[in-house]
Amino acid sequence: MERRTIVRVAFVLGTTWGGTGRHVRMLAEGLVRRGHQVVVAGPRTVEEAFGFGAAGARFVEVAVADRPHPVRDLAAVAAIRRILRGADVAHAHGLRAGALAVLARSGRRRPPLVVTLHNALTAAGLVGAVYGVLERVVARGADRVLVVSPDLGRRMAGLGAKDVRAAVVPAPVPRPPRRTPEQVREELGAGDRPIVLTVARLAQQKGLEFLLDVAAGAWGEREPVFVVAGEGPLHRELQERIDHDKLPVRLLGGRDDVPDLLAAADVVFWPSRWEGMPLSLSEALMAGRPVVATDVGGIPDLLGGAGTLVPYGDAGAARSAVRALLDDPGEAARQAGAAADRGAELPREGDAVDAVLVVYVATRSTG
Repeated sequence: MERRTIVRVAFVLGTTWGGTGRHVRMLAEGLVRRGHQVVVAGPRTVEEAFGFGAAGARFVEVAVADRPHPVRDLAAVAAIRRILRGADVAHAHGLRAGALAVLARSGRRRPPLVVTLHNALTAAGLVGAVYGVLERVVARGADRVLVVSPDLGRRMAGLGAKDVRAAVVPAPVPRPPRRTPEQVREELGAGDRPIVLTVARLAQQKGLEFLLDVAAGAWGEREPVFVVAGEGPLHRELQERIDHDKLPVRLLGGRDDVPDLLAAADVVFWPSRWEGMPLSLSEALMAGRPVVATDVGGIPDLLGGAGTLVPYGDAGAARSAVRALLDDPGEAARQAGAAADRGAELPREGDAVDAVLVVYVATRSTG
């Protein structure tokens, strides 16, 4: 790919604390390293969290809120329109940012627009209805739509998207653990009990109430400790149920030692309502941990047969799958090896940059 193929890429993103921001930071850094010019437009909080300026991109603050707000959205559209002038390609990440970028493309200079959708619509009621409208705006207004799961691609195609492709969303190779599993177990107070680890933002999509249902069952003498690394708006609600029902669950909050926790975990459990390509689950595979996960979104494709899939909401099936691994060290070791093999096959950061450059060139030629 010629270095000068793309002169300037304008990324647009909204409020994010997790995988979406990490993905955009990775793309921005990779594009800059190859000589491309990158501008990132989004809320000040994303620059503080991910440091796009430090990656060599120019950051422009635009107040893209996580919920629709007519007055603020009009101001955001005007700001994005100014930023897109002169861009060779605009690349928005997320439904809100994508819809605002569609509305911002007006006038004589209309850069081609790529939108990556990292999440599916899981909310109901008025919020669900509003986001349904935004889906249609993105499907019909973007030149290319990249998706993180097959079901999301089918939905966007059904809504009229002209060109839908799979997004390449790699996770960085996790660093080696800095502490031994025994040290981690001592910190957690696990004693001789197995550790079942979940890494997730404490939000509705992640299915943590399902995890509590699984933990609430009868486990017998080998009751595991369920450990959740992550923070989010449901922390208080979850903790109240844990305390009330005396569940064997520990909410650790945000952690910067996930590789250490993975090395100490007997099983990694993913209880999500829906997922695309969760970076933390990719890290669990690369760390070679046996996985039990819900059969939703992009998880089956990500696992590639290297874990156990269970229906979301079926606590009995999830409990049986976790118990089977805890009670059979041989099967746990086999699944751990399969996970490590699958982790070695997953795309890396250079693959993701190559993929978006191909999309940008195709979009410029037809957009």
